[in-house]
Amino acid sequence: MTLETLCHRYLEALNTADLEGVRALFAPGAEVISPLYGARPAHDFYAELFADTAQSETHLLNIFDSSAQGGAVALHFRYVWTLASGKVVAFECVDVFELAEDAQRFARMTIIYDTAPLRADFEASRAQG
Repeated sequence: MTLETLCHRYLEALNTADLEGVRALFAPGAEVISPLYGARPAHDFYAELFADTAQSETHLLNIFDSSAQGGAVALHFRYVWTLASGKVVAFECVDVFELAEDAQRFARMTIIYDTAPLRADFEASRAQG
């Protein structure tokens, strides 16, 4: 699978809340670092994220490929996130992926975005659930 295909499969799984599909893109033991959820095993992170989500919509803006230099790729996209409460929050973010040795899965992901505009809505939505 090409790196571009791997990235597009990730966004597709995020958009469709395909828990098993997104988990399959991560190597065993992979970790996600999130500004809202903290550090979590990828397996657990997506179960929690999808439980907090009514709908996800991503709009890819850029793919930054540094796989030849250090085994990493970053996706820059606009994320329209409908929380479980029905509240819609939209923001730009960057997901930075460290690739597994075979470059066919992700070994680690760090999510980068400003949580200040949406933290209160996120916390209120979780309190309702």
